[in-house]
Parts: sequence; C-alpha cells; structure tokens
Amino acid sequence: MKSVSHHQATQLLHNKFIVVLGSSIMRSVYKDIVMLLQRDKYLTFKQLKSKGEMSFEQDCLVEGGCLGQMHNGTEYREVRQYQSAHHLVRFYFVTRVYSRYMQSILEDFRSGLKPDVVIVNSCVWDISRYYSKWIIDYKENLHQFFSALREILPEESLTVWTLTMPLGEGIRGGFLVPEIEHKASQLRFDVIEANFYSGTLADAYGMDVLDLHFQFRFSLQHRTRDGVHWNAIAHRRITSLLLQHAAQAWGVIMLCPMTAVENRGVPKQKQQQQHQHHHQHQQQLQLRRPAFVNAFNPPDQLRSRGSFYNGGYSEEFSSDALPFNFMNFQENNLQPQTNHNEAAAVYSRQQNRNGIEYKHHHHSEPYNELQHQSVMRSRHSRNHYAPYTHQRPKQYDRHGHYY
Repeated sequence: MKSVSHHQATQLLHNKFIVVLGSSIMRSVYKDIVMLLQRDKYLTFKQLKSKGEMSFEQDCLVEGGCLGQMHNGTEYREVRQYQSAHHLVRFYFVTRVYSRYMQSILEDFRSGLKPDVVIVNSCVWDISRYYSKWIIDYKENLHQFFSALREILPEESLTVWTLTMPLGEGIRGGFLVPEIEHKASQLRFDVIEANFYSGTLADAYGMDVLDLHFQFRFSLQHRTRDGVHWNAIAHRRITSLLLQHAAQAWGVIMLCPMTAVENRGVPKQKQQQQHQHHHQHQQQLQLRRPAFVNAFNPPDQLRSRGSFYNGGYSEEFSSDALPFNFMNFQENNLQPQTNHNEAAAVYSRQQNRNGIEYKHHHHSEPYNELQHQSVMRSRHSRNHYAPYTHQRPKQYDRHGHYY
C-alpha cells in the first residue's frame, strides 16, 4: 500500500505536540501515528487489539489501563504518551465528549503545554451508554466541548474533529454491554445522524472536520468482524488523511504517495502477484488515458519519486475528495478551479526538498529557511465542512445515475 512515508511524517510533525482523544478506534489512530514516526510498517493485529498495555513501540502508559482495573465501563481510563527527541504524542481514552474527566483534560491544556494538533472523536459511547434519547444531551455536550476547546487553545493550534466511521449491521464490541445489545441494529443509523450534528457544530465553532464516514464508505472490506473496528491498512489510510490535512493547513505540499509500507505477514509470492496485477492495471489506464491528461505529463524526476502524479492522472482523478483548490476561498465568489494545466505548472515550479515541497500559504507567516530546514509552521486556514459533496459530472442530466 502506498501512503505517507515515515520520513515525511517525521518532517511534518517535527517539534510538534499531538493529542489524540477518543475511544478504541482513536487509540489505534494514536498507535499508527507512533508506529509511522519510527518506521514504515503496519500495526499487527495483536497491537490493534491490545489495550491498556504497559508499553507499545517505546511509548509508556501514564495512567489507567493495566495500572488500574481493566473493564468496559464508562469510567475506564487510559492515558498513553510517546516522546522522542522531536516528537510528543499523547492519547486520552474518553467515553463522553464532555464530562468531568474531559474538563480535567482541558485544564491540563490550560495550565500546561498547549498541543499543536488535537485529533478528537467521541460518538458511539455517547449515543449508546448514557441516554436512550441521546440527541439533546449529545448536542449540549458538543457545544460545551467545542466552546471550551476554542477558549483554551491558541489560534495556531490545529483541531481536527473526525466523524465516526461506518458501523456494521451486526456489531459487537467492548462498549456493547448486555444492557444495550438491543440497540445494536439501530446504532449504525444513529451514528450517521450524530455525525451530521457533530460535523455541523464543529464547523460552526471553527474546527476542522475530517469525514471518515464518507472516506471509508466503499472500504468496508477493511472493517473487522466485530463491525466496529478496522484493520491496519485502514488505519494507515486514516493517518495519511490526517497528515495530508495538517500539511494543507500549514501550507506544506507533500508529494504522496512516496513509499510502500512493508506487508507484514503477506507471502512473498502473493506480493509479487499483487505487484504484477498493479502493473497490468497501470498499463490499462495508460491505454485509456484521455487526451487532455497528456497535456500535462509530469517531469521524469517527479514521476520517478512517486509524487503527486499517478500514471499521468492528477490526484483529483483518483480520489473521492474534492479536487485540490476546488473552492477558492480567497474570493467572495466560490468557483471551481478548472485550469488543470495551470495547476500542474504551479506544482512543477515548487521547490522540492526531502520529498516535501513548501509553499507560502495565503495566511502563512514568513518562512525563514535558515532557522527551519525541515519544517514550516504557520497559522492554518480552516477547511470548510461540506459533507458528502463532490463535483457532479456534466454529462449526466438532473435525473441521471452516475454512481
């Protein structure tokens, strides 16, 4: 699988303090970030499944977990931290978006070190373990959490609210105690409703929103058998999305994909078959390539590094997300960017260094190359949250089907 590389992750998060808040899925997000900061490998199934262990990949258990009582109740605590010479990553296990425990975490931010990046999600426990009619309570807690977070964190901090990923029809997990098993069949629909409320409120409070439900709607084969959790491939994709999001917010252009992650546990013969199949698929794409794409083939040096371009196609032709700069927020009128030749020329003129290109964002502070050789830190511009939006092909009429 092609993804953001270890080298890119260490450069982008150089001297950054990252905080991850959430339940078991967010714990796996934390673990994958810690893994990527050390080497290009996936998490193992055992690492994904384990909780509350004393140490994971040179991190340490600060509070809770096996230091206390291991249980599946709403009062379960687990605080983990990974620290290296230039990186600090911390994880808090939370079961409710706003509670006394969350207030204590926010007080740590108020009186202590301010995080540069906060990645947070809280949904499934909120809507299943506290009240049968959860909507009013969940909305109120979201208001209080977003308001407190905006008050405590400096403007330069990047806060990313991630929407909950798709649940299966038949689910089982630690949060699904016998008392609420009757909610299992309805919970996947409640998550969609809760995502709408939380995403809309996060956007209104000035937070960035990453819609993982939308991103993984067609990747259900990577969901585990319990219908809740996801495998290592999905979590590396989540990490790549988060890092690309942060790079865009900080005005850094990462040329992705850059490296192939090691396939742990996959036989060598099967890897060769996958590589051969991928090569044949690329040849078929080459034969079917539209004429207008050939107008801006990338330079050989970019293609050889596996850069932004993929077989002649730009990122917007191989992604479910909106095209790069689809919305121009510098102008009052929001208009799509349609000049692909001009966009490619801009990319080809960017300065490249160690696989990461740097540009001056329209809100960025001056970049002093003598002081910062590997990283650029600037005030981020927030991405507006528009759930489930994409450019509708012009060749289909209003009632046409194109899915």
